[in-house]
Amino acid sequence: MKTVPTGFPKNFLWGGAVAACQIEGAWDVDERGPSTSDVRVFDKDMDRANITKEGGGTLEEIEFSLHDNEGYYPKRHGIDFYHTYKSDLALMKEMGFKAFRTSISWSRIFPKGDEISPNEKGLEFYDHLIDEIIKDGMEPVITMSHYDMPIYLVTEYGGFANRKVSDFFVRYGKVLLERFKGKVKYWIVCNQVNLVPTVQFGSLGLYDGQSKNMEELMYQAVHNQFVTCAKIIEAAREIDPKAQMGTMVADGTFYPATCNPKDIVLTMKKNRMQYYFTDVQLRGEYPVYALRYFKEHNIDLKIQPGDEELLKKYTADFLAISYYYTRIVDHTKNDITPFDGEQNPYLEPTPWEWRADPLGFYNSLSQYWDRYQVPLMIAENGLGALDTVETDGSIHDPYRISYLRQHIEQLKECILDGVNILGYLSWGPIDLVSSSSAEMSKRYGYIYVDLDDYGSGSGKRLKKDSFYWYKHVIETNGEELGND
Repeated sequence: MKTVPTGFPKNFLWGGAVAACQIEGAWDVDERGPSTSDVRVFDKDMDRANITKEGGGTLEEIEFSLHDNEGYYPKRHGIDFYHTYKSDLALMKEMGFKAFRTSISWSRIFPKGDEISPNEKGLEFYDHLIDEIIKDGMEPVITMSHYDMPIYLVTEYGGFANRKVSDFFVRYGKVLLERFKGKVKYWIVCNQVNLVPTVQFGSLGLYDGQSKNMEELMYQAVHNQFVTCAKIIEAAREIDPKAQMGTMVADGTFYPATCNPKDIVLTMKKNRMQYYFTDVQLRGEYPVYALRYFKEHNIDLKIQPGDEELLKKYTADFLAISYYYTRIVDHTKNDITPFDGEQNPYLEPTPWEWRADPLGFYNSLSQYWDRYQVPLMIAENGLGALDTVETDGSIHDPYRISYLRQHIEQLKECILDGVNILGYLSWGPIDLVSSSSAEMSKRYGYIYVDLDDYGSGSGKRLKKDSFYWYKHVIETNGEELGND
């Protein structure tokens, strides 16, 4: 008979997560080519509470951004991790990290994306980075694609809507698997595959006006990405059989606004269309409810011979999840459109309206475990907030500690229920450029980086109060979280 766990497992992977396009900078160094992340300009007049799209635009707008000398493009500069990774990782080591998640910039390895041979200078950088992660006692968790597609594959090929891009990605993935065999145990092939259409530019390489039926094009590109991931997993089984290959979603679980059956059924259908992404990659086939949705919305997927067999045979080993907030569904205001929801009046507002919901964390993780029974990895969870540096250089962030404490408490509840969770990688252990808003001022880190939204500042690293708090959490394996 199974026994009830008493706490976090001894080998639990405590750590943090970042993305190359948000920290590395050095966007044109060592033969790196421009990527989708490099054309996101900072907009000081943005409405923080209503960001529905990350980057992109028409081909003309993309071309303009590539040659724009007046706007500021924060992700081109990041926090200069390309040059500071050793000292930054030393701070993670000081906190006691067991794992560190980052990504590899596709355009650093294949600058245009369609080359036959990789850029050796790019590979050498990741040789050094991954070796440093391991030297510092951390398990590298590596994402192959995190909103960092070579821009040439967008403008010349149309992104993942074109099956040739799938072939290019498989070539890229095989290079990584061969190069880092025996060093990287945990791979996430594509970051947050379900976060479309919000990030369809960075994830899929689709541009505005690419098709008269953009929804059909989007789901076709998603299908091509599914097949790509299956081919990468197939290659991993051959190249490095010990590697664990994961898929990843941004949790989009909704609550019904009321107990009105119309709210409840619409919420169920919206949640199910989020599960469709993981149903395909973990169960190995398209669910009929998704096929019905496609039929009723004039979406005709071009599924090539062999695709279904690949999806069935090469499913992911684990599910990585990012979790930040929840929303609700009101049938009088919302429809089946992805991520179309309302704010929950029972949760506290924030400047970006990412309302914290620790119990939602417990709810979502429980649903994923009950549905799939595969190991889960918390690949992102954290609080973006406006931090203040005191005159003595200290940064007091009790709001961040409170957020993290409450979520880790619910994570433990899941473990006590028997959920197999590999690790907790909080988002942005060091301040970085926000993916959604391209701000530096939306800070997640335990480590403050002295740079503003325009990249001005000393770049100096400062430890926040949360640095010492998280260090103690790791030291006690999650048993001592303190009190609010």
